[in-house]
Amino acid sequence: MDTVVKRENCVKSILKAFQIIEAIDRFGELSIGQLSQTLSMDKATVHRLINTIKEAGYIVQNPYTRKYSNSVKLFTIGNHIIERTGVKEIARPYIEAVAKETKETINLSMHSGNDIVYVDKIESDSPIKVGIKVGTALPMYCTGMGKAILAFLPEDTLNEIIKHTNFKKRTAKTVAGKEALLDQLKLVRKNGYAKDGEEYVDGLISFAAPIFDYRNSPVAALSISMPKLRYNEGEQRQYFVSLVKKTAAALSKELGNQG
Repeated sequence: MDTVVKRENCVKSILKAFQIIEAIDRFGELSIGQLSQTLSMDKATVHRLINTIKEAGYIVQNPYTRKYSNSVKLFTIGNHIIERTGVKEIARPYIEAVAKETKETINLSMHSGNDIVYVDKIESDSPIKVGIKVGTALPMYCTGMGKAILAFLPEDTLNEIIKHTNFKKRTAKTVAGKEALLDQLKLVRKNGYAKDGEEYVDGLISFAAPIFDYRNSPVAALSISMPKLRYNEGEQRQYFVSLVKKTAAALSKELGNQG
């Protein structure tokens, strides 16, 4: 009887709407045609549902490409969930401890589509710093935290993200394309951390490590960031690498990861 009731109460159009949101979250910006093909829905249905979701504020349309992406409204809801259920709350004392020890900016991010989203941070007290606000979404391919997560994603997920990545040159040192990125990710997997050496912002250096949950999935990343003028490669690299890896490993253990 319960099964029958559940089927009678199931609104198929709502399920399809959530499938659209989840597809966009997984692949990034998508057109109606791409969504139709990915989800095996006819274009008229996708168009009708997209307009409804857009009206509710959960999807936005790029005025140049005409493709659709999820809005920050979903991040707001997700952030409330994070606050109530784990990662951000568990990570906070670790972030505070590393910030106190290094006097540098410490960041926590999570994966969203082709991006990472900053969910928490403590900024350096120094007047010289590069600040990126909580709630900001940044591309994965040219950020330390993004590469720390990318390197440990399942191969099919990684390939889909790369497929939909626009390798825009943010600085002279930004990774040039797919093959260059894959080479970097091999090193991240081998060494257990990623470095952003002015790939997203000129003058910004960061070291990042992935945070794994009980399923061994990279659910978040932690980074230590600093201006290049305050960083000494020979004297400080190993210190920052060791600290960010040790802290991320401790956080992973808190989330039930068995290493």
